[in-house]
Amino acid sequence: MRNLQNALNAASLGGKIRVSTVHSMAVLTQSDPPSSGLFNPALQDTLKQLLTLLKDNKAPFTINPYPFFAYQSDPRPETLAFCLFQPNSGRVDSGNGKLYTNMFDAQVDAVHSALSAMGFQDVEIVVAETGWPSRGDSNEVGPSVENAKAYNGNLITHLRSLVGSPLMPGKSVETYIFALYDENLKPGPGSERAFGLFKTDLSMSYDVGLAKSSQQTPSTSPTAPVTPAPNTAGWCVPKAGVSDNQLQSNIDYACSQGIDCRPIQPGGACFEPNTVASHAAFAMNLYYQTFGRNQWNCDFSQTATLTSQNPSNFSSHLFSFPPL
Repeated sequence: MRNLQNALNAASLGGKIRVSTVHSMAVLTQSDPPSSGLFNPALQDTLKQLLTLLKDNKAPFTINPYPFFAYQSDPRPETLAFCLFQPNSGRVDSGNGKLYTNMFDAQVDAVHSALSAMGFQDVEIVVAETGWPSRGDSNEVGPSVENAKAYNGNLITHLRSLVGSPLMPGKSVETYIFALYDENLKPGPGSERAFGLFKTDLSMSYDVGLAKSSQQTPSTSPTAPVTPAPNTAGWCVPKAGVSDNQLQSNIDYACSQGIDCRPIQPGGACFEPNTVASHAAFAMNLYYQTFGRNQWNCDFSQTATLTSQNPSNFSSHLFSFPPL
């Protein structure tokens, strides 16, 4: 890395090209809670030299966090929701009291804590790889088109929101999704061959809301222009029959993502009718409008649905919505 950096400097490219190397989450010996993140002591001497080089050249520390593997080691429904950025009660960091609502932020913040523990808190973190497989072997837990679409779609929404993580609020970590295409010749379990947004025959595995402006065959160009896929449904509302407990969880999750829930607080413009269903409808719809009118932003663990009719016009006035 030093030799490469010196060569770039000699070619007057040192300030334009950043040199780094990628690490798996195995570089940490401790990551839970995120505030306790620590690098493997056996690696710290080498890491100190590496991090000094990165800091001096303003290069990032690159990591590969995969909530998919975290779910495989703890395959409970609540863990799946936590890993897929879906509504959940969250996990409180016992070290600092901060609330985490997704595994991605927890993993990235654990790395930030490990960097801080070594005095390199100012070194930027870049996510070189993260993703979720759309299929796998029959004995694998977690691979599916539904889960892959939810993870990558919600990850994109989370990053675009610029909410950031509890330890790094107000900004998004530069992130690269693994992968553009499936790898049908890759060894290992079936899931290893199925992380692609596109299949090996160039057909789409699933749509995460990134669509080219033309109907051309998918390009391998990393700079191909992309635009959000349009969605004509206007409002996101709770499905009938959903329990108040689940709707309250939806409220808590949506409001924890940085949307303005003050209108449904006492005295707020949309506090009345003072029902969980009405408040949930407001919060869920505002989340949908704020983070992109895409289907996965109106999922809420399959407790929500899209409608083209303004619920405020219903004669029952069950819901309360601000104008779009």
